[in-house]
This record gives sequence, C-alpha cells and structure tokens, in this order.
Amino acid sequence: MYNISFDKPIHVYFMGIGGISMSGLAEILLSRGFKISGSDMKASALTDHLAEKGASVAIGQCAENITDDIDLIVYTAAISNTNPEMIAAKGKNIPMLTRAELLGEIMNNYKIAIGVSGTHGKTTTTSMMTEILMSADFDPTVSVGGILPSIGGNLRIGNSDTFLTEACEYTNSFLSFFPTIEIILNIEEDHMDFFKDINDIRNSFTKFAELLPKDGLLVINGDIDNYEEITRNLECKVITVGSDSACDYTACNIRYDAKGCCSYTLVNKGKELGVVSLAVPGIHNVYNSLAAIAVGIHLGIDLAHILAGLSAFTGTDRRFQYKGECRGFTIVDDYAHHPAEIKATINASSNMEHNRLVVIFQPHTYTRTKAFLNDFAAELSKADEVVLADIYAAREINTIGISSLDLKHEIDKLGTKCCYFASFDEIENYILDTCSPGDLVITMGAGNIIEVGENLLKKA
Repeated sequence: MYNISFDKPIHVYFMGIGGISMSGLAEILLSRGFKISGSDMKASALTDHLAEKGASVAIGQCAENITDDIDLIVYTAAISNTNPEMIAAKGKNIPMLTRAELLGEIMNNYKIAIGVSGTHGKTTTTSMMTEILMSADFDPTVSVGGILPSIGGNLRIGNSDTFLTEACEYTNSFLSFFPTIEIILNIEEDHMDFFKDINDIRNSFTKFAELLPKDGLLVINGDIDNYEEITRNLECKVITVGSDSACDYTACNIRYDAKGCCSYTLVNKGKELGVVSLAVPGIHNVYNSLAAIAVGIHLGIDLAHILAGLSAFTGTDRRFQYKGECRGFTIVDDYAHHPAEIKATINASSNMEHNRLVVIFQPHTYTRTKAFLNDFAAELSKADEVVLADIYAAREINTIGISSLDLKHEIDKLGTKCCYFASFDEIENYILDTCSPGDLVITMGAGNIIEVGENLLKKA
C-alpha cells in the first residue's frame, strides 16, 4: 500500500477527477500543498472548480496524460484495464490506489477520523455530525454523500485534526479506512450484487469495527440483531444507542410537530440530559441523532453546542426534501431505494398533515429490485397510491428479466392502487390530472426520478 503523508506532498493524478467523490479528495490534497492533475471524459462545474484551485485537468483520457513526474495514480471502478491511461500507468510502474484506498490514506493523517457506516442513514448522520462539529468550532474536514447547504456542497475543507466521512460497505470500500471513531447505524441486506447474504454483510461490518485502535470508539445501534457478535472481541470503547432502554443513549417522550419533525428527551443510562429538537422528519432520525450525540459527548462537546448543531440541520438534498407546491399538493423528494428506507420515509410522511399519499417510485438496479421485490411491494403498498417508473439500471444490464411491471403485479395483489408509465412525461401528466389540493406526492428512488417533481413544479 502506498502511504500518503501531508508532510510530504507529491504529484497525484486522478483518473476520473470529475466525479463528486474523486474531485473532493483531489481538493483536500490541493489544500495540503499536493500537485494535482487528472482527466475526465467531459468538463463540468467540478473540473472547472478544481482548475480554479490549481489542478491541471485534461478533458479526454489518453496515454500522453500519464507523464513521468506523476508519483501516484488514483482511479475509480469505472476505469477499465483497457483504458489507455491505465495501460500507460502500468507500463511506467507508477504506484496506484483505488478511490477508497486514497480516502483511507487521507483519514490516516488526522488525529480524529470519524467514519459513519450503516446500510441507511449515513448521509444524514454525517451531516448531523458536521453541524455539531461546526457548532463547537472543531473546524472539521468533511466528505459527505449529499449536498449539505451549510457547507455549500458535499465537501468542507477544515484546518484542524478532525476528519469526518461516510464509510460505505459496498465492495468493502470501508475496509480500506483508518478510523479512530466509527458509527454503525444499522446492518441490513443490500448490494446483493456484491454480498452473498446478510452474514457476509455482517462479517464486513465486523471487520470494519476491528479496524479501530484500542483508544478508539465504536457507536453502534443496540437495535441491530445480535450486535454483541460485532463488538465482543473489540478492545476499544463501545457505546450503544437505540430504542431499547438498556442502550447507553436512548430517547423518551418522542413528539411530532406538524411537519413530522421530532423532539424528545435525551436519556443516558437512565438520566435525562435535556430535550432534543430536530428539524428533519421521521422517527429514524431520532436514532440517527442519538449516534451523532454520542460521538459529540465523547469528544467533550458541550450539550448546548450539540443541540444547536442538531437544530441547525434542516436536511440534505434528496433526503425528504421539500420541493414545493403544485396546484395545491405538496411535492417531496427522497433518495429511498431500499425497503427499509421506503418504510422510514412513509412513516415520516404519516406524521405530516396531508390528504392522500402518492409515491412515485423508480426502482434502482435490477438485482436490488429482484432481491427485494416482495419487500418493496409490502412497503410501497402503505401509500394510498403508487406510480412506478422504469427501473434505473445504474451500473447494471438486465440479464435477469425483471421489470417494474413485476413490482406492479405484487402491489396489485396487496390491494393498493398502482400505475406504471414508461416515461416521465406520462407520469407528470397523470399526477396533474389526478392529484388534488392537500395531497402529498413523494418522488422516490436513487436515480433521476427527482426530475419528475421538478418538472411538475415547472408545469404548475
């Protein structure tokens, strides 16, 4: 493994520098005095931003971009072995790291390195932690998987020894990290195109927890089935959060406002510490916030700063994001693309004032749709009406013969009204024809379904 040291800046070349994650890592290294260059297939606001910061960005990928003065190359999974830059790099024997390996190396340069993991809730909890750390003047460097308005994007460059990032389990990326503090929010089946089964997933999270040093901290949701299996061999400090009163941190007296946002009494080992007020909806965010609070208290942050940070967090893009009003009905967008996330989103909506709930769902990947077909149907059927778009393929090719019509068939069997349309334009026209003032419409999925809500607002 090639080691990165902030004390010894080098020349790093990024293959695919225009990606949201790669560009963020490049900017962190730029801020530390590294020489940064890279390439992408097309120019974008991200590549322009890096060029303004001092990076050398080539549009188009060719062997000539790989010059002899490059010390290290970073690449994404999208770069194939037949890529001319990859071939040239191997021919020159230039050291290479994956994006996840570089992120781990960057973490290793910080005294406090926080990795937020879990099947769901990583972006929201990382954002909550960001607000808490900023409220307490920790001046963190942050890499988050969504757009957080208070930092103006998905990246914040700080000048302290604190680093905060999401830690994704897909392809075991988080096993390349060097955390001193970890959060494990939940562990459920997902990414079944990579993992064999839930035990395979649990094994990866166990290995992630084992990365912590003896003086490190693991904050884990005590509601995870048999969580002790993950923590039993750890030498670091372990703090549990969750709904069980036996957890170190839990919530009582949970109340909802008209927007579905919760307030609750924070309890630590039976002692009431104060009232927490959240500005994001849903009971799931109570437990996300408990994890952020536990880390904050461990870091010695005053509870007043923690509460101020949480109240300042009004959400990230695509996480139960209010989009606007259209002919009297409300449009919300959410990234939910797993049955548990759909359940949380629909539960959150149940505490909002509305008439009918209409969910416009775009399944994400063929393998996930097939693996969770019945679970998707069960959760979506809790809406008053479901409108289905075609499956968003992402990285996949449909070799398993699954479609949104299969999901419609399962929802029909459960008695919930369900429609399928092959185009966004048809969906938009149907919504305009059938939705009434007071209805709540949620566009849902990890693909480009957000465009439906935005187009509806333009047509209103």
